[in-house]
Amino acid sequence: MKKTPSPIRVIATKITGGLHLAKQKPCQDFYQYACSGNKLVAVVSDGAGSALYGKIGAKIVCETLVNVLINTPLKNTREAVFKAINMARSRLVIHRLNKSKSDREILNFSATIVGVAYHKNKGVFFHIGDGAGIALHPSKNTPLVNSDHAIDGKINYTLSRPANGNFSCETYFYTMNNWEKCLRFTPIEKADTLFLMTDGVTNFALSDNMCQLKHGFIEPINRYLKNEQNKTRALKALNNTLNTKQARKLNSDDKTFLWVEL
Repeated sequence: MKKTPSPIRVIATKITGGLHLAKQKPCQDFYQYACSGNKLVAVVSDGAGSALYGKIGAKIVCETLVNVLINTPLKNTREAVFKAINMARSRLVIHRLNKSKSDREILNFSATIVGVAYHKNKGVFFHIGDGAGIALHPSKNTPLVNSDHAIDGKINYTLSRPANGNFSCETYFYTMNNWEKCLRFTPIEKADTLFLMTDGVTNFALSDNMCQLKHGFIEPINRYLKNEQNKTRALKALNNTLNTKQARKLNSDDKTFLWVEL
């Protein structure tokens, strides 16, 4: 697909968490997005803190997914996501830091995936591991397209929820042998705003059981970003919100947050 000027607005940021700052380590999160006309593809990824090269794994999978999907018709998104993840895994096998050049060592690059492809009032979240994707809809008349679609007061939304292992600190990565079983898709229709976030932000945005939105986070951020047309001021305000002393105390993990106005 030839890239053309887009009416879509995107504001995104990643902030190094308190734990990494204390250890003088860089942020392990990464994000990437592309717009072409009224088509959007965006991905955020959280490189595993336990992995030697999680930041590299996050960067490679974000870039690969966006490069593949921006040139893929929406109807073929699912097949293209599988293709792109396999491509990213192949890149990790031959990476200079993979000394054995084996599938086994790509676990050193472990990272999660939360992404979205959206075009002409339809889209889909694709998701491995924790983090979250949220689509806000303009009215309560939007068709309920899946079980993760909810109407909460005045907020009509579709949620792609986090997925963890047997323990809350465990999650899934695209570098795992069984990654295909962990890949989830959530369809979206008639959204006007999209959010992607890593798990450093989910406890601010979602309820304790991660099944619904918390009041007082998504709504005011969305309202402010829609009204603030100066991108520099909007980004500064977003960074200030995510990096307050209280926010760092509540969650010391890296934080990536991507907002889209369609």
